[in-house]
Amino acid sequence: MIETVIQGIALVLIIEGLAYALAPSLIERMLEAMRSMPIDMRRMVGLSALAAGVAMMWIVHAF
Repeated sequence: MIETVIQGIALVLIIEGLAYALAPSLIERMLEAMRSMPIDMRRMVGLSALAAGVAMMWIVHAF
């Protein structure tokens, strides 16, 4: 169980590291766009990402 959690964290770090390494200017523009959004909109984006991640994990685990 703990190995799976560590692997998940490692995958997130790998993907984020790749994004920052390959497209730093795009990340900068995305952060600027996020700053201009209202807090409630940012919260909804975060909750949507959370729901999508949970759904993907459920689908992968179910099959």
